[in-house]
Amino acid sequence: MSRTFRSTASAGAAVLLLASCGATGFDPDLRGWMPGSLSTADAAARAAPRPQPDSRGIISFPSYQVVIAQGGDTPTAIARRLGIDAARLAQHNALPPDAPLSAGQTLVLPQRVGTAPALGGGGVKDPIAGQPARGPAAAPAPAASPAPVARANPAQHTVAAGETAWSIARKYDVSVQDLASWNGLPTSMSLRVGQRLVIPVSGQKPPSATAVTTMPGSGSPTPRPPSAAEPLPSEKTTPAAEPGPKAPVTDLGATRTAASAAGRFQMPVSGSIIRVYEKGKNDGIDISATAGTAVKAAGRGTVAAVTRDTGGAPIVVVRHDGNLMTVYTGLDALDVAKGDSVSAGQSLGKAGRGGFVHFEVRQGFDSVDPEKYLN
Repeated sequence: MSRTFRSTASAGAAVLLLASCGATGFDPDLRGWMPGSLSTADAAARAAPRPQPDSRGIISFPSYQVVIAQGGDTPTAIARRLGIDAARLAQHNALPPDAPLSAGQTLVLPQRVGTAPALGGGGVKDPIAGQPARGPAAAPAPAASPAPVARANPAQHTVAAGETAWSIARKYDVSVQDLASWNGLPTSMSLRVGQRLVIPVSGQKPPSATAVTTMPGSGSPTPRPPSAAEPLPSEKTTPAAEPGPKAPVTDLGATRTAASAAGRFQMPVSGSIIRVYEKGKNDGIDISATAGTAVKAAGRGTVAAVTRDTGGAPIVVVRHDGNLMTVYTGLDALDVAKGDSVSAGQSLGKAGRGGFVHFEVRQGFDSVDPEKYLN
């Protein structure tokens, strides 16, 4: 696999979650686009939902407990509600005691707390209420004891400097969406150094395709041919000696002017389109470019991310107004850094030696045909 092909494939994966990247960091999830051990589609399909908390917001695992914050909570408010030390709870989760928490955010408890009291327990009951009008009082039915919940013990991870939600998800072979839902992460996927994360556990493996089972010695069933129900349709065949149809002549270079004049972006390099957009196969266009050619920003925006593919080639992501993002790969030297504001036509870097630049336009999570946005 060539270095430029790896760069193109990585660009598609790098923006699957671009709509949630923020100022705190960006890391492309390349697992679903590369062969071999990088694929975690099966692991993501088997992810189990986070267990439901009890009335106090606590989820108990075999070796530790977590608490789910409510809207307007702080570590101090949660500690008072649970009867534990506020400073210890805050320090255990690398937070100030008065830090505002969002609803659904997960905190790991530094100690185990007792089980929640049964609803209605400890109240004064009317000895007359509920008694029959005549005859001896019926003996109360024994309360059914709740069945124990068999629950896996998910791992914990303490965030280190430089780590992102995507890199941690890859480390534990889980999807970043499951990691976010289990820990109540914000849409920006921002993390803080020292934050404790609960790693999602696997759920039920998806069923495989069922095979037809027959009795021993009976053999496999033979499918009924179509001719058994009705005759085969008549077919007009062409002799093999006759030449096949001519392939349509396509000028791929001319496709770059197919967009309407209302397009909001300009071409990042001046060259012919050598590969067009195909949803799910090529989530952008490939534009021919000689090494050293300046690769320019398609429109005004902010550099949201600068990262690299598995071959070390840079990937530049620019965020624009209207929830649009543009992605550029196949570069060599860079002229911008993350957080820079760029204008339309400003140089982002130089084209590499691969012979083309890969360019994508993203509307939120989804890739769209860049030619519809080009002038």
